[in-house]
Amino acid sequence: MPLNHIVGLDHVVVATRNLDGAAAAWQKLGFTVSPRGTHSAHLGSANYTIVFGDDYIELLGILTETEHNQPTVAFLKEREGIERAAFTTDDAAAGVEELKARGIAAGGPLSFGRPVDLPNGGKGEAKFNIFTWPPSEAPAGLRIFACQHLTPETVWLPELQNHANGAQHLVCIEILSAAPKDAAAQLARLIDQQVTAAEGGYRVRSGDKRAEFLFYDVDTFAKRYPDTVREGAVNDGAAVIMIATDHLDKAKRLPGAVAHGDWVSVPAKAATGVILSFVQA
Repeated sequence: MPLNHIVGLDHVVVATRNLDGAAAAWQKLGFTVSPRGTHSAHLGSANYTIVFGDDYIELLGILTETEHNQPTVAFLKEREGIERAAFTTDDAAAGVEELKARGIAAGGPLSFGRPVDLPNGGKGEAKFNIFTWPPSEAPAGLRIFACQHLTPETVWLPELQNHANGAQHLVCIEILSAAPKDAAAQLARLIDQQVTAAEGGYRVRSGDKRAEFLFYDVDTFAKRYPDTVREGAVNDGAAVIMIATDHLDKAKRLPGAVAHGDWVSVPAKAATGVILSFVQA
């Protein structure tokens, strides 16, 4: 039985110890960054978002340690970078039941929100229902959850969707693993997708017209990205966000950008431990 309530990759969570500093760094890389938002008290976190057409990147920082955010606190003790991936769900409660029917101990649904500054100077609220896969089910260390957007109009604000670097949408999340085939198979099982061999690793699609996941090992990583680009990157776990741009020349002008093959990449040290790889849309 397929998962009927998972649409595809919704957003990528980049955890940081210095939230405002991270937002400033990503702005220098040509992204339009939203105003800062503060989550509900039990989450104990705040964020900035970088929104595209149907997906986005979330820069996340911890304000107050809570029971809920302990996994993120533990992650940040080790490193900054890609901590989680979220999938779009059209019904969080139904999604929980689907996973439970497969013997997967889903958590939730959980409801929360954050205030949003609106273009007219008013205030709105972004509201969500989410559910989580078990913490033990984290392919190559990448935790996953699903997000139901109750107020998409307060997230995908038109004035936030235009980026100086031409960014249009997420293409791929690249993940390093000592056992990439096994990690890919784990994710595929969790989201009801297939594994295919691709680009020296293993690909898992997330849904129609949404970004995919590519798992490979450190040797392949060294072949895909020059040394200068890999500086500051992790050697295991999620390492790269590939983004489609409307013109590669825009990406080539970014600070520290390196053109290699058909890509232009920004070193991890410039983007909170994440390699940003731009491809032509």
